[in-house]
Amino acid sequence: MKLLIEPSSKKNLYLENADGVILPLDKFAVESNIYFTLDDIYEITKEYKNKEIFVKINKNLINSDIDRIKDILIELDKIEVTGIFFYDLAILELKKELDLKIDLVWNQTHMVNNYKTCEYYNEKGVKYALLGKEITLEEIKEIISRSNIISMVEVVSKPSVAFSKRKLISNYLKNEGKHSVNKLIVREKVTDTKYALVEDENGTNFYLDKIMNGTSIIKDLFECGCQYIIFREYGLENIFLELVTDTKKYILNGCSLKDYIDKYRILGEDTNFFFKKTIYRVKKNE
Repeated sequence: MKLLIEPSSKKNLYLENADGVILPLDKFAVESNIYFTLDDIYEITKEYKNKEIFVKINKNLINSDIDRIKDILIELDKIEVTGIFFYDLAILELKKELDLKIDLVWNQTHMVNNYKTCEYYNEKGVKYALLGKEITLEEIKEIISRSNIISMVEVVSKPSVAFSKRKLISNYLKNEGKHSVNKLIVREKVTDTKYALVEDENGTNFYLDKIMNGTSIIKDLFECGCQYIIFREYGLENIFLELVTDTKKYILNGCSLKDYIDKYRILGEDTNFFFKKTIYRVKKNE
């Protein structure tokens, strides 16, 4: 099992402790709080030749993006990054059109939720899939056992739950005649859940305003053959280096260190949907 990191700063990529890093591409990635240029990525691949370098291109593309994306894909193929996280299916088609060797990670958030669709994309030439954060541990195990795609699971993070191209915070505050900020905490009334809204040049990112602590399921993922787990640093900066270091030791020890899970209960008890099924019901009109 390998540990991938999505950092929140360019100052520390944690590659002395982790197996690889996910680098959101400037202008073409969303749901991240830091972005890397092509030059940044080139320098990182030169410095860390024995690490896995993934690039995130998960923006919903428009026609005017295509020529630039073609050039980017060709450059990333030349410097031999490990793979590209993609949302827009144009990336898959361009890989075929340009006859590129670079591997792809299917990253369509809520849609990556069953083994049949994972297998479909694997047959289309996609090597990896970042599984949706709304499925249970048992459903993750089923995908791993019944699909040939290489599964990745986001285990510790403040999960991103939605994205809008609109500048929702700016528009709202302007309408209310209030001073502009780029971050708001809002509370959803029905479930009483808090979300952090962060606005940048691409639009508005929605994060769950609490930590998803999946450290307790790493052993299960290890035993079922999950090949990659992902930690995202955003919101965890104060403890992240220690967490990454301890987790890598835990994995190398066969996930048998008894005090690991107890230690990281400090991250909270929220395990998101790992042990909670999502059930949709049609609401009857009264």
